[in-house]
Amino acid sequence: MSNAAKVRVVLAPNPSAMTGPGTNSFLIGQEEIAVIDPGADDPAHIRAILDTAEGRISHILVTLAHLDHSAGVARLAEATGAPVFAYGPADSGRSPGMARLAQTGLAGGGEGIDLAFRPDIPLRHGEVLQSAEWTIEALHTPGHMGGHLSFRLGDAVFCGDLVMGWSTTLISPPDGDLVDYFRSLDLLAGMAPRVLYPAHGDPVTDPLPRLAELAAHRRHRTGQILAALDQAGGTAADLAARIYAVPQHLMPAAERNVLAHLLALADLGAVACDGPPGARARWHRPAVAEG
Repeated sequence: MSNAAKVRVVLAPNPSAMTGPGTNSFLIGQEEIAVIDPGADDPAHIRAILDTAEGRISHILVTLAHLDHSAGVARLAEATGAPVFAYGPADSGRSPGMARLAQTGLAGGGEGIDLAFRPDIPLRHGEVLQSAEWTIEALHTPGHMGGHLSFRLGDAVFCGDLVMGWSTTLISPPDGDLVDYFRSLDLLAGMAPRVLYPAHGDPVTDPLPRLAELAAHRRHRTGQILAALDQAGGTAADLAARIYAVPQHLMPAAERNVLAHLLALADLGAVACDGPPGARARWHRPAVAEG
């Protein structure tokens, strides 16, 4: 089996503040083609994938159940008859803590979750798909979403929304989990890939420094949150307003990122909240007992 398979990209016409230039739909192979992330339910985009393929699309792979990745799956599957592979439905793969949090009624942050998505064939970490042209390994890389998969092709990794070259990823509990995010960054770093192909933006051609940069960014944000709480308590929204300098339309995403940090810090005992943890909880630094 060769992993020097041809890789092509078809950019979906869905640019935004959250998707950058749009969603990358990747085509791997020439005669027997795997498509990673068909993108949104856009007939013109699905037609562009079919026209670019010029061969038999044999596999449809999905990194995560967000509408800008998976909503076009049904249209592409109907046109090709190819089975759909993914980790599972939108709520799959959550850590036990995030699953408990979801049971309290905390919903995602409105980032376009595809609640209707169901794969034909679930994939788990380390499972391998093969053709005469390529060997693709599924990697469970939660953090941005519990059921997030990346796909390894030789020394390249198609990393979905976990890593982007132009921005940091949103971590929105209960779908996003900061602890899982750090673990997934470490997983990719340990593989020392030559290149990362994100679902949004250009390839990351120097992955190890980028992975280290993303981890350092989150540690810096943790320090900012703790410093802000040392001054005064507040909700995730209060803290985001004091820490982030972003346009107002991006503040909801900032608030969810702050909440992800607070939940991770709460597990360590570094912060506490009044009442059940969640988006409306008021957070503070716990009192230190005198010895």
